[in-house]
Amino acid sequence: MKQDQPRPTPRAGIMDIEAYVPGKSTAPAGVTKVYKLSSNENPLGPSPKAIEAAREVAAKLDVYPDGTARRLREAIAEVHGLNPANIICSNGSDEILGLLAQTYLAPGDEAVFTEHAFMVYKIYIQAAGAKPVAVKEADERADVDAILAAVTPKTRIVFLANPNNPTGTYLPFSEVRRLHAGLPKNVLLVLDAAYAEYVRRNDYEAGIELAGSAENVVMTRTFSKLGLGGARVGWMYGPAHIVDAINRIRGPFNVNATAIEAGIASIRDRAHIERSVTHNEKWLAWLSAELTGLGLHVTPSVGNFVLIHFPDDKKHSAAAADDYLSARGYILRRVTGYGFPNALRMSVGTEEANRGVIDALKTFLKS
Repeated sequence: MKQDQPRPTPRAGIMDIEAYVPGKSTAPAGVTKVYKLSSNENPLGPSPKAIEAAREVAAKLDVYPDGTARRLREAIAEVHGLNPANIICSNGSDEILGLLAQTYLAPGDEAVFTEHAFMVYKIYIQAAGAKPVAVKEADERADVDAILAAVTPKTRIVFLANPNNPTGTYLPFSEVRRLHAGLPKNVLLVLDAAYAEYVRRNDYEAGIELAGSAENVVMTRTFSKLGLGGARVGWMYGPAHIVDAINRIRGPFNVNATAIEAGIASIRDRAHIERSVTHNEKWLAWLSAELTGLGLHVTPSVGNFVLIHFPDDKKHSAAAADDYLSARGYILRRVTGYGFPNALRMSVGTEEANRGVIDALKTFLKS
């Protein structure tokens, strides 16, 4: 490196990474009421028990949290029937995804993901100096054969979002097992099951059994979609040797005290989770039917959101719809970065928000 550089410079490749852009949360000036439907948050909010638990921590913010998040890991293990020693908790599940890339990828390696998958996969792969390999999907769904065809001797990780964001599609677990069976034993399969709680399909599994029996599979989960997005709580379940490796490089207090206590209360409040899932099941179906009835194509979703495709004409494009809805306080997510330049992703909201969007779109499409 030259010694006469005028300022510190990032290492090669860092400035080639496209920064992640989250969904917007504000409306144009003058809009008095805003319905944020851009980040797949829980419209019912956090569990009241989680709120109370977080309040109780407020008087103890001078004390460091337990660096192992032992009680939170035990609560997760209790609910899901797991060994807490095989669980790592994190600052949102995206931290775990980054740690996995940092641990198992090196310059010259490759990591595979599908073309419309969560954008942070590519970011973390590039940050590790490895090569991101995006694989074509079939009907906006992961294609196992295409993924396996993309695996080379340089492949070290396959990331699979199941269900996927922003499409809301999923792979039956028979297909996930077929994918795993076709991978070399030295390739890590990461099952990102951020939306698992919402899936109501008999052929779906989050990946607990496979992550508990295979040496090269982990499952990641989050508390965000059930009401703790602001607390940033995620977790991973996997083999002991991977847990050991990740524990060596994660931050010593990567889950804060408030998040730990809110997480414990949240995962044990099964009634709140059931209310959230029931609400989603009702309104996901309603929104899908209403949007289809307006002549819009909706990708079939099993998550807590819908991907809405707009007509090709400029007057009724996704960009025009986004501007129209935003001016009325309905904030949806542009998904151009995910490969859908003419679509919007809408989180399932409250009844008021859901009905409001449909009414606004009826007027927009007639204009």
